[in-house]
Amino acid sequence: MKRSLIDILDLSPAEIDELIATANDIIANPAKYAEKCRGKKLATLFFEPSTRTRLSFEAAMYELGGNVLGFSEAQSSSAAKGESVSDTAKTVSCYADIIAMRHPKEGAPFVASRAASIPVINAGDGGHNHPTQTLTDLLTISREKGRIDGLTVGFCGDLKFGRTVHSLIGALSRYKNVKIVLISPTELKVPEYVLQEVLEKNGIDFEQTTDLQKALPNLDILYMTRVQRERFFNEEDYLRLKDSYILTPAKLKNAKQDLCIMHPLPRVNEISVEIDDDPRACYFKQVLYGKYVRMALIMKLLEVE
Repeated sequence: MKRSLIDILDLSPAEIDELIATANDIIANPAKYAEKCRGKKLATLFFEPSTRTRLSFEAAMYELGGNVLGFSEAQSSSAAKGESVSDTAKTVSCYADIIAMRHPKEGAPFVASRAASIPVINAGDGGHNHPTQTLTDLLTISREKGRIDGLTVGFCGDLKFGRTVHSLIGALSRYKNVKIVLISPTELKVPEYVLQEVLEKNGIDFEQTTDLQKALPNLDILYMTRVQRERFFNEEDYLRLKDSYILTPAKLKNAKQDLCIMHPLPRVNEISVEIDDDPRACYFKQVLYGKYVRMALIMKLLEVE
C-alpha cells in the first residue's frame, strides 16, 4: 500500500520516534545502509528554488545506493508548457519509485500524491507545510537535548509566513510538558488558526511577546527565522521589520549555557556570523541531520527493511 508524507501529522508520534531511531542508527552505522535502496530511483520535482532540501534528498538517496532524477526549477519542466501537477505526477510515476516535491502553491504535493502511483514527499508547499524540515528539527532537538518532552522552545522572527514554524509547532504540540514562546513583531505574529487549532486545542502552555531579550533566559531551544522579503506587499514594511531581531554574542549573555540555537536557513542577517563558533549554534548540524532523517523516511515509505 503506497503511503505519502504531506503533513507532519500524517505520522504518529511513535512513527516519528521510529524515524529518529533509524536516523541515529544511520549516523552510527553508515555502512549498514549503503545498499538499502540499490536499484531504486528518487525523482526530485522542485518547482521553487532550494539548496538544502533538494541536495539533502539527493545526498540521502545516493548514500542509500539509489539514483536520482528530476528538475530544480519549474521552467525546466513541462509545467512551463502548462502541464498540470496531476499529469506531472502520473508521468514521473512511470520512471521513479518515490517523489520529493516542492511547490509554491499550498496543496500541490497533496494533489500530486492523489495522482501518483508511487509515494510523494512534500518538500515544502508555499507558506503551508514542510514536514521533512520538521523531522530534521525534531532529530536535532532529540540529539542535542536527549529528549523532546519538557522543553521550552522559543520561535523568533517571521511567525506569520514561516511554514517551518507552523509545521514544528504542530509536531511539538503532541509532546508532554512543552512550552512555546512566540517572539515576533505584531505584524508577523503566528496566524490565529495555529493558536486556536494547535496550541489552545492541545492545551499547550504558550506566550506571545515582542521582546527577545526578556524571553531568552528561559529558553532551552531558540528557533530563529528570517523575515521573508518575498512575502511583503510593500517595501517600507519589510525594511521597517527586517532587522527586528538580530542575534549577537552580547544578546546571548543571559541565555542558558546549554541553549540550542536553530535556524531552518537560509539566514540573511538575523544571526550574527560571530555566533557560528559558539557551541550553542546548532544550525549547520541541523543541515547534516536533515540528510539522515530523509534517508530514514525514504526507506520507510519504500518499505525497505
